[in-house]
Amino acid sequence: GVLFYGPPGCGKTLLAKAIANECGANFISIKGPELLTQWFGESEANVRELFDKARAASPCILMFDEIDSIAKARGGGGGGTGDRVINQILTEIDGVGARKNVFVIGATNRPDVLDPAVIRPGRLDQLIYIPLPDLKSRVSIFHAALRKAPVAPDVSIETLARSTNGFSGADITEICQSASKLAIR
Repeated sequence: GVLFYGPPGCGKTLLAKAIANECGANFISIKGPELLTQWFGESEANVRELFDKARAASPCILMFDEIDSIAKARGGGGGGTGDRVINQILTEIDGVGARKNVFVIGATNRPDVLDPAVIRPGRLDQLIYIPLPDLKSRVSIFHAALRKAPVAPDVSIETLARSTNGFSGADITEICQSASKLAIR
């Protein structure tokens, strides 16, 4: 498996979807907190069901967004649901692989809080940093976000991209959507 990490809104989930599309694989994405419930044993059952669903849909890319919310370092003395859920995830990751045609991708903006067992060899052992977009990428994001919107001829996408240094792809998309809504008003 692979772990994508980087600032929020930089396209980690979008990249995972694109990989699935390019590989012709099914794509299942879940945000970590969606697996958690208050009932004893139910969170672990949710993890098992998710992996069963991925195996049934193989070839499949299984994406854990916000994996840091369910795979924090163990050993804090609290034990309980968090430790049981991470143990179940590790067991399931160990049970999938090339022969099962399920590829696991985790995404986080906090790799420092992950349990070391999650990123050991054979699990999510490829760590890939997804940075904030550079100028060329911001130009592409503006073009994609504005492709269906009429843009005045005096609007320079290059200027917009230069003035949004430090913005994520999600930030730029939101700017374009807000501008479109304001133009409609």
